[in-house]
Amino acid sequence: MTRRIAVTGIGAVTPLGVGADALIDRWSAGESGIEDGFGRCVDFDPEELLERKEARRADRFTQLSLVACAEALAQTGWEGEDPPLDPERMGCIMGTGIGGIGTIEEQLGVLHERGVDAVSPLAVPMMMANAAAGVVAMHHGLRGQCYGTVSACAAGAHAIGAGLRMVQYGDVDACVVGGAEAGITPLAKAAFARMGATSPTGISRPFDARRDGFIMGEAAAALVLETEESAQERGAEILGYVIGYGATADAHHLTAPDPSGDGAARAIKLALADAEIGPEGVDWVNAHGTSTPLNDQSETEALKTALGDRAHELPVSSLKSAIGHTLGAAGAVEAAATLLALRRGIAPPTVGWEERDESCDLDYVPGEARSLPGNGRPLRAISNSFGFGGHNAVLTIEAS
Repeated sequence: MTRRIAVTGIGAVTPLGVGADALIDRWSAGESGIEDGFGRCVDFDPEELLERKEARRADRFTQLSLVACAEALAQTGWEGEDPPLDPERMGCIMGTGIGGIGTIEEQLGVLHERGVDAVSPLAVPMMMANAAAGVVAMHHGLRGQCYGTVSACAAGAHAIGAGLRMVQYGDVDACVVGGAEAGITPLAKAAFARMGATSPTGISRPFDARRDGFIMGEAAAALVLETEESAQERGAEILGYVIGYGATADAHHLTAPDPSGDGAARAIKLALADAEIGPEGVDWVNAHGTSTPLNDQSETEALKTALGDRAHELPVSSLKSAIGHTLGAAGAVEAAATLLALRRGIAPPTVGWEERDESCDLDYVPGEARSLPGNGRPLRAISNSFGFGGHNAVLTIEAS
């Protein structure tokens, strides 16, 4: 029998503020954290939230991870010298798309301007993509399995899926999972712009007929996963459940999604089958919704293929309308936001959606948040993440 996996902690740092409450409060209110065409975490000051030495020895994506994971672990009771779970049975998996690119660019500049001897001896541990997982594990003494996932914009969702399986199969008793990205750097901005991926108008409006590319954002989010039995035995508050996970590959193009949405549709179907529910068991979709012409059309097709007629009955929201595209952090931030919204019984809005595109013909929750109707069972949603490379990862999430 597959073990039921509960969420006992949630943490986040996003352009909407520091903390999970800021994320859901402001998105639900239809507010945007996008300023001047970027979704920056302007309220995040690592020197205020971390020890000075720790902050200086970590790239920004790791700094964001430390704060998000600390919030999630504190909520689950992981504080002080007497942790509620065996540290040797506690895992840590953090996803990212490009890791410490800020450090890479900075230290490359140092190399060119001042020579080899001026390059920081901390450059490698700061820039490596697994740094966030390793530093979080060291900070909290987590000695179970620990690694990073690197699969572009699906990395955070892949991390959650990997942690889910790890706990289900008993490899660990619990696992902190999530994703982080801090890629608003000169090279990354130029590279995404040159490939035509980012919005020249500086506006994120997923599924809108005027969409013209994504907005770059930065963020981190984390969940603590443990078995329902473990959480109940120790009296932990159960915030919700991750009940399904599906992952596929498009095997189509390195950066463009399959226009038919086939790979994404298969991932959605797998996530529902893993949860042992059908389309009628879903109440809301937190879409990948990047605000790019190809992705939004492809995702709409995927939802219709996977959910059939039910797709036209469901509200579909995109968090990226409020914070931009946080790349490797997106799947984790959106999973956290999905559970928080389900707990409030709402589908938050797709901020700025106004003009319908004939190719995007679903209900994208314009204007303001909408109450989800009760139906005698816990509310459920799917959270979609699709990344460059053709990576598709979908989570089925249930409120407690």
